[in-house]
Amino acid sequence: MALIFPQFHNTDEDISKHCFLITGGAGFIGSHIVDYLMQYGAKKVIALDNLCEGRIENIKEHFGKPNFEFVEGDICDETLLQLLCKRVDYISHQAALGSVPRSLKMPLATNKANVDGFLNVIWAAKENAVKRLVYASSSSVYGDHPMLPKVESQIGNPLSPYAVSKRVNELYAEVFFKSYDLEIIGLRYFNIFGPKQNPAGPYAAVIPLFIEGLMNNTAPYLNGDGGQTRDFTYVENAVQANIKALFTQKPDAFGKVYNIAVGERVSVKEMYEMLREYAGSELKALHREDRPGDIRDSLADISAANDKLGYHPNVKMNEGLMKTFDWFKGKS
Repeated sequence: MALIFPQFHNTDEDISKHCFLITGGAGFIGSHIVDYLMQYGAKKVIALDNLCEGRIENIKEHFGKPNFEFVEGDICDETLLQLLCKRVDYISHQAALGSVPRSLKMPLATNKANVDGFLNVIWAAKENAVKRLVYASSSSVYGDHPMLPKVESQIGNPLSPYAVSKRVNELYAEVFFKSYDLEIIGLRYFNIFGPKQNPAGPYAAVIPLFIEGLMNNTAPYLNGDGGQTRDFTYVENAVQANIKALFTQKPDAFGKVYNIAVGERVSVKEMYEMLREYAGSELKALHREDRPGDIRDSLADISAANDKLGYHPNVKMNEGLMKTFDWFKGKS
């Protein structure tokens, strides 16, 4: 079931006049963006997904609606992207091959999806005069830079092929803005979580894994000592950022990338204890070795997104954890 979102676009912006392409539209974040646009009556929403990570169940409630279309296809298909971009005004690019550990095992696949695929999308947008493109980047681009909080202009050396691929996206986006006047905005996500996030598979994110473990009374794992800190960000905040980036009227917002987070950090171990208390469970987590490629601490400065996009994270981590746990519990 789709979340019910508060309105994030301005009241004078009539989205019923616009057509949208959401790449990765059956995925975790992409499907929530689809839900928002459908909730507020977009003229047309096209969800493109190769179903490698995305799931039909995330968007099935929109099937049969006249303003929704699902296309099973790959962002590396240049002909398909050219055809789709002829039909839309705005693009939200969420498709990617995620996971730092997977990128260390599969760097070629990561590069193909995240670099070749990204370039294909922004080239199709440019060639078909799409009004604006908003794309997903990642806090992983900060790499080994020690400064906290993370500020967009201060990045370090990447620690994984995934981080490299997202940094390349940002560089291409900046070049396309300067060379082709493409209205493009990047969003550096910080540990987005929430309903529809898949706990299955070897590269599942930590929060759905913890929730699944608590619901099944199966002890989950903490990597290392569990003291790593993260700026965990509920998915509604990510949707807000995407919608506000799609419709910002500030010309100096384009060609840049923005931290999308809450601006607060908590350790992974503390986060698990919050979930455990909320679940009323005595289940202790197990410890295992640290994951290669992971950064130790993460905290975002979100002032630039606030200034240029009007981004204000409405849902803090505690509330987001409760909403997410309740969603998974209701789904079981």
